[in-house]
Amino acid sequence: MKRLIPGILLAALWLLLLLYGSFPLFWLAVITIVVIGAHEYLKMALPASTTDIDFLFFSFLVALPAIFVGMWHEDGVGGGLFLAVFLSICYVLFNYSKLANSLQFLNRLIFGAVYIGFFAAHLVLLHLQPEGNLWLIILVGITAGSDSGAYYSGKKFGKHKLSRHVSPNKTVEGAAGGVICAFLVAVLLAFLLLDQVNWVVLMAASIALVCVGIVGDLCESMVKRGTDTKDSGRILLGHGGLLDRIDSLLLAAPFLYYLRIFTG
Repeated sequence: MKRLIPGILLAALWLLLLLYGSFPLFWLAVITIVVIGAHEYLKMALPASTTDIDFLFFSFLVALPAIFVGMWHEDGVGGGLFLAVFLSICYVLFNYSKLANSLQFLNRLIFGAVYIGFFAAHLVLLHLQPEGNLWLIILVGITAGSDSGAYYSGKKFGKHKLSRHVSPNKTVEGAAGGVICAFLVAVLLAFLLLDQVNWVVLMAASIALVCVGIVGDLCESMVKRGTDTKDSGRILLGHGGLLDRIDSLLLAAPFLYYLRIFTG
């Protein structure tokens, strides 16, 4: 129940935002999510001696692609990422003598800007597309369905480890349950929301998105394992941190955006 209630509340808020919220409100919501996720990531990735002011600056830095995308759209994503990387380099150069491992520090900052800021900016790009808000509902339905299906089927049937060294609790059976659940959710939402659907493309895309989402989930697990962290935070009861909740979405959003761009 502790896992179910926060998930339902998040889904309801997301649905209301996409159906009735304006673009500026959606953009502001994405920026808020990115800043919180960036702060959680940086708390894991950077030394404990990092000051609160530096954490605040780095969270803003990581969020630059998501901030810029709302103002300059496609051009803003690249521009924001460049500025984030440039400022990261400048910070490390200026504080080089104070950092125990300057290259590792820089790599972790840049990875955060790409993994969180750049990837999450594609949520805004998707929103700007025709019927983008509806596709975002379907996307979140797929990732949420996959997560729930994997959790419950893995708990009941899981025997074979999916990635033993990165995330020992994930199983092949859980992943299969996630694919089936996400596929059913995608079909249902597409039937309810979209006027015209290429069902073959949708079916293939939903399965691909689940696989991409699993990679995103494992990516965050790799970050947590590499930083000896159990949860990215405690902001969501039963879900850990916000980053624990959106890890699948971070990779799935760019995948869906470019899939729609390249396939029309």
